[in-house]
Amino acid sequence: MTAMNLDTEQAAREASGAHSYGRYLEEFEVGATYKHWPAKTVTEADDHLFCLLTMNHHPLHINDVYAAASQQGRNVVVGPLVYSLALGMSVSDVSGKAIANLATEELSHPAPLFHGDTLFVESEVLEVRPSRSKPDRGTVKVHTRAYNQEGVLVAEFKRVVLVPRKDPGEPLRSAEANVE
Repeated sequence: MTAMNLDTEQAAREASGAHSYGRYLEEFEVGATYKHWPAKTVTEADDHLFCLLTMNHHPLHINDVYAAASQQGRNVVVGPLVYSLALGMSVSDVSGKAIANLATEELSHPAPLFHGDTLFVESEVLEVRPSRSKPDRGTVKVHTRAYNQEGVLVAEFKRVVLVPRKDPGEPLRSAEANVE
C-alpha cells in the first residue's frame, strides 16, 4: 500500500477551496459582527457530563427534584458549559488562526439556559491593533453574546486574541485598525 502525500498545512488546505478557519489580523474590521454557525442544542447529557467532568455537583444542575423547588423551577445548564460552548462556537470565525488567547473580560450570565435550549452565538469586533513590537501579529478584541432560541441573552463576555498578520509588511487600513 502506498502512502498518500497528505497536505497538513492549514493555508494549503484553505487554498484548495476548504473553508477558511479563523482570520488574519487584516481580515477583521471594527464593528463587524459574526453570527457563528452551527447553533447548539444543549442536552441534559451535555450538562450532566460537563458537571461530572468538572466535579461541579451542585443539585441545581443534576437533580430534577431539587431544581423543581428552585426559583427557576427546573435544571439550569451550568454557566461554565454555556461559556465554553459560546467560546468554542466562535473559534472558526474569531480565533481559528490565533497565536494565543490573551484575556477574557466581563463574563456574565444575565439569564439561565435550560436543558433542551438552543444556543445561538455572535461576536462583534471591538478593536483591531497591530503589535508595536512584532510586525507579524496583532490583537483583536471581540464581544461575544450567546442567546437562547427565544433571543434572550444568556451569556456574554469580551476577549482579546493574538492573531497573525497575513502580510506583515503592509500597513493596516485605517478602517481595520484602532491604534492609539
